[in-house]
Amino acid sequence: MSYAIQKTAAEWQALLAAKHAEPGAYQITRHAATERPYTGKYENFWQAGSYHCICCDARLFESDTKFDAGCGWPSFSEPVTPQAIEERRDLSHGMVRVETVCSQCGAHLGHVFEDGPTPTGLRYCMNSAALEHKA
Repeated sequence: MSYAIQKTAAEWQALLAAKHAEPGAYQITRHAATERPYTGKYENFWQAGSYHCICCDARLFESDTKFDAGCGWPSFSEPVTPQAIEERRDLSHGMVRVETVCSQCGAHLGHVFEDGPTPTGLRYCMNSAALEHKA
């Protein structure tokens, strides 16, 4: 898939290093890895603001949509706009899930599940290493 923002592997690695991204951010965002539950810096973080893609700075979520799902990853009930996130069918690890990626650069963010709170009923389960909070 082609995205508006494209870089080489070396350019992504350099950008994430310059941002002092969490360990594993490159593997998570560019190769769909997953951080261990309860280890990400935003899992238990509740400051007001917005959450952006660590790779391209696209605004993805607002803090007022974040909730404690008890799953070990930061969870949101909806993206800032439907166009902010692209959804893909994910058949990895013997499961059928919906992967979420940044619609601007294709960075893997996490997955979305249909067990969230009302009114959306959705739980966007994100990797902290794929996000950057801005107050």
